Parts: sequence; structure tokens; C-alpha cells
Amino acid sequence: MAPRHRAFIGANLIAGFAALAALPLYLAWIGAIDGGVVVAFALLAAQAPVALLLSRSGRFELACVTGSTFFAAFVAWVAAISGGLSSPAIVWMILVPAEAALWGCRRTIVASVSIAAIAVAALAVAAMGGLLPHAYPSSNVMLAMQMVVVLGALVYGGMVGIRSESFHRSAVEDLALREARLELVSENMSDAVTLHAANGDVLFTSPAMRRVLGIRVDDVLGTGLFHRVHVADRPAFLKTLSDTIADGEPSSVEFRAFTGEEETRAPEYIWLEMRCQPFKVPDDISGGARVVAVTRDVTARKIQETQLEQARETAENASAAKMRFLANVSHELRTPLNAIIGFSEILCESDTFVDQAERTREYAKLIHDSGHHLLQVVNDILDMSKIESGNFEIVAEPFDMVALIDNCRRLMEHQAQERNVQLRMTVPADLPEIAADRRACKQILLNLLSNAVKFTDAGGLVEITSRRLGTQIELVVSDTGIGIAEKDLPNLGTPFFQADSGYDRRHDGTGLGLSVVSGLVRLHGGTVDFTSRLGRGTTVTLRMPINCEVTAESLEHERQARIEARKADAAAQAVMNGTNTGGPARLVEAERVAG
Repeated sequence: MAPRHRAFIGANLIAGFAALAALPLYLAWIGAIDGGVVVAFALLAAQAPVALLLSRSGRFELACVTGSTFFAAFVAWVAAISGGLSSPAIVWMILVPAEAALWGCRRTIVASVSIAAIAVAALAVAAMGGLLPHAYPSSNVMLAMQMVVVLGALVYGGMVGIRSESFHRSAVEDLALREARLELVSENMSDAVTLHAANGDVLFTSPAMRRVLGIRVDDVLGTGLFHRVHVADRPAFLKTLSDTIADGEPSSVEFRAFTGEEETRAPEYIWLEMRCQPFKVPDDISGGARVVAVTRDVTARKIQETQLEQARETAENASAAKMRFLANVSHELRTPLNAIIGFSEILCESDTFVDQAERTREYAKLIHDSGHHLLQVVNDILDMSKIESGNFEIVAEPFDMVALIDNCRRLMEHQAQERNVQLRMTVPADLPEIAADRRACKQILLNLLSNAVKFTDAGGLVEITSRRLGTQIELVVSDTGIGIAEKDLPNLGTPFFQADSGYDRRHDGTGLGLSVVSGLVRLHGGTVDFTSRLGRGTTVTLRMPINCEVTAESLEHERQARIEARKADAAAQAVMNGTNTGGPARLVEAERVAG
């Protein structure tokens, strides 16, 4: 608005002062002046006060109508004193609406046309009524006046053209400045703005889409964005656009889209959030778009949500493990303690068993077995605790693996005979020596055999096989027992987990046996695989390096490196969090937690 006001004020001031400046020139040329000429110069000079009217009031339309009135009166008066409707000055009347058109207001143009028409009609009425003044007696004066009128019209027309071009250039510059500002804003926005048709096609996108998806803006137009949406998220993407159009209310959707080019590599997906706003009435500028959407990258937020969900699941699993621990351990401790207390009370009644040495030995054996079971439970818990905390030390030494397997078989043979389970060993005699922790390997094998015998019904078979595989020893313990459901296989080796973990379960156990086995094998650099079918039996396959000493040292170095890295991270975090909250004390605490 300000450039238009300045152009109007400048043009009218120039016109007004030009009329005053031309008066002395007219006197010098003609040599005389009459009342008609004075009125003409006065009407032309009246443009200057019109400019002052706008500068004082700010009412642009009023100033335009006033200026058009004075200019039409000037043209009509000049035509009246120079020949009426046949005067060449009458052509100036065309400039009245032409000048009004420069200011871009329809009401001003209509008013200017009306004013010019009234002026011409008044001139015609005056001519028919004989009210026009007589023509100048001198033909030279008339000729000079006609020349002045024509030349003045040409000059004024040129000024109108110059003003029109100046106004147009100012408008173009203002438009370019606005577009540059909009482009600057859109280039530096982190969110991408898109316009969508009713079918979901993209009609327009801001340059920020290049940073969001890493592709050219033109590649997003049409169906380009839809084809980048993950197949599983496309229904939600289209439904959100459809609901926005149908309901006329804002909506949003989160979806995955792959970034970069899709020809030469596997797509990398990111999470995007698109907030949609409907166009109430589509216009020409929007190109028929029905929805405007703002899209932003929310991958970091989704990662944080996933981490929070994993932390929640970890906490729930820890709580479930605690409950399993309480259920299993309380059952395992209560059963042998009841036996120990009961049989001890019976033995205390010395009069009852004076001559019953066999009965006394039987009860003493039951007490011994119950105490041994309690000791095994406590040992399993301690071993698991050491393994989890990284304090279980592997002492590698060479020993005969065949002899160790045979020794474990003989130790479990009595238990197998009591349950009427066949225990078979199939091991080649040339099996090489292995450098490992003998006690740990024995504990691994005894735990596996104990489980296999315990979960195999009478008449079943438990078999131990072993062989060499390159630089590894493979040990397989299989049984024909009750088996394990497929859904429980991934949880085998988890501390305190049992497929049947209720108080009324059929078989005893803390659920630590397989977790101890998995931990000890892992410390030797080996692997454990479980295969089973419910009602068909279970097979446990161990693979351990022949020389576990080198592997154990490497694992120990890696463990120490991880501990040191955790300490450094915790110390750095403590420095960041403890700048103003007792930094040194927090550093000590962070090192204690990391360790």
C-alpha cells in the first residue's frame, strides 16, 4: 500500500507544480492572459492539494476521485474555450479513467468513468445551449492552442506510461521480495509442506522434503511419496487423507518411508509424522488440492519409544524372574528341609530305633540326600551369580574328555537305574584331549545328564555322544523324555525359567541347571543348541574349542574392556550431570555402578 500512495502523491505534486511553472512560459509566448486561461491553470494546479489530501487523510479512494474530478474539469474547460466537442483537447478525457486504472481500484475506475462522462455531457449541453465562449479571433492563437493541447496530451500520456511502468516494476520487485522471503523460510524449515489431491497425489512440496527423504523434490510429486511409504503403512496413509477430506477436520498419521535412491541398495526406512489440514474451499493457487500436510522426521522419537518399551519389558521380565525364583527356590528348599526336620525328630526318639539299625541308616541317608540337594541348590545359585557378574574364573588344563564323560556316566548310572532309564555312551576312543576347566566341564555334563534322566519316564533312553569337528569338540546329550514345547525353547538357559513353573509341577528343580550350563559354555567360548518336541524328547548340543584357554583369555580381555568402557561412560555422564551437584561424589558412585 505505501508504494502506491507514494506514487500517487509524487505524480500529483509534479502535475500541480508543473502547471504553476508553465504559467510564466505561457505569458512570455502569448503575451496576454484572460479569465479562461486562469481557470485552466488553476484546475491543473489543483492536483497538488489533492496529493496533500492523501498525505493527511490516508484515504486513497477519496483522493483518486477528487483528482479525477479536477482533471476532468480541466479537460472540459480547455475543450470549452478551444472549440467545444470539436476541440483536440477532448481526447484528454480518455486519460481520466486511464489514470484511475493505474491505482488498481475498480470503484475508483467506475467513478472516474462517470466523472468523465458527466464532464462530456455537460460540455455537450453547454454547446447546444450556446453557453460556450467564442473561439479566439486569431487563427494563429487557435493553432498554437491546439498544438499545446496535443503536445500536452502526448506528454501527459507519456507520464502516465512511465508511472504505469514504475508502478509495475515496484509491484514486481515487491512480489520477488516476498517470494524470496518465502523461499528462505521454506529452505530453512525442518518440516516439509505438501499439497495433496483427493486421491492422495502430491501436487506441491516444499524444498524441505529434499532433506527429509534425501531425494529431488520432483520425485515426490504425483504418486512418488506414496510409493516410498512402507507397504504395511500405506492403508493408514491413504485413510488419513481420506478422513481429512470427508470429515473436514485435522488428522495425523505416523508411517515408515524409505530414503535415498531405490535402485542400488536395500531401502533404509525412517519414521515420519504427517499432520493433515483440509482446504475448506480449493482455489486456483492450491491447484485443486484438498489437503495441506506438514511432515516431519520422528525417527529419533520412535527409537526412544522403542528403548522405553524394551526397558519396560526388561523390568517386567526381571519381575517375572524374581517371582519364578521365589516359587522354585521356596519349593526346593521346603521339600528337603521338611525331610531333614522330620527324620531328625524321629532319630531323636532313641527308644524307637534301639534295635533297628537298618531303619536308622535309611533315615540318615534320606537326611544326607536332602542336605546334599540343598547344597546343590545353593551351589547353583552361587555359580549363576558368579557367571552373571563375570567373577567365575576359568582354570584351563588339558584332560582326557573320554574319561570325563565315562566318569559322569558312572556317577549318574545309579540315578538312571532307580528311574529304570537306560544310560548309553557312544564316544570314539581317539577323541583328543581338551584344554578347559575340568570342574566346569564336569558340572556341565552332570547337569545335562541329571536333567535328561529326571525328565525321562521309565523305559526311556538317555544317550551321550561326542566327536571332533575341526578345532572343536561336539558333545550331544539326547533323551526320549517328555520334551519341551516349541514356545518355551527360546527361554531355555534363562535363570529360574522352567516350562512347568508352578507349585504343583511334577519335577523338582530350580530352573538354574541349563542357565549354569549356558553360562559355563559361553565362558569357554562355546555354543549351546536346544532341539525338542513335546512328548518326543530333547537334544542338547554343545560345541567347545579344543583349546579353551586361548578363547577364555580373549573373552576375559573383552570383558575387562567392556567394564572399562562402561566406567568411562558412567564417569562422563556423571561429570555432565554433576557439574553443580557434588561432582566428585557422583564420579565415585558412577564408577561403583559401572563396575
